[in-house]
Amino acid sequence: MEWTGAKYADGPTAEVEIWIDAPPQRVWEIVSDITLMPQFSDELQAATWLGEATGPAVGNTFLGSNSHPALGEWQTTSHVVQCDAPNTFAWAVNDPENPTATWRFTLEPRDGGTALREWMRLGPARSGLSLAIDRMPDKEEKIVFVRMREFESAMTGTVEAIKARVEQAR
Repeated sequence: MEWTGAKYADGPTAEVEIWIDAPPQRVWEIVSDITLMPQFSDELQAATWLGEATGPAVGNTFLGSNSHPALGEWQTTSHVVQCDAPNTFAWAVNDPENPTATWRFTLEPRDGGTALREWMRLGPARSGLSLAIDRMPDKEEKIVFVRMREFESAMTGTVEAIKARVEQAR
């Protein structure tokens, strides 16, 4: 990943990948269950389906409750924008047409198991990070760099935890 000099408006992305010794369907059961995600994340504290939704489907929404030592606590409503079992699960944060972030899990059969990728993109809509940039516009690239490094580190921890959960359940 290279975010040096990246600005928020550039829509910086992060992606991590791990190989899991299990078929995609087994991995899918974990990555598409948003209620499990807080177990794999320090920042995401809770996730619950909204309305009539009880599971992943395009158009369904869920509420995420988050906490970060420097950013405080906040909630977001995410909209499932892609749900192709057992291949792709993606959601857009706040507004599906103009999200503050987009997240995606991609599962691919590989070498008798599954290559799991987690990807995210900031923006294009303003987010809590935009407020920090507003306060220190001369430090925008550093603010974006630090946050993207946090995302990459957290995503690495998430896919490693998913791998451990799936493989120990065999």
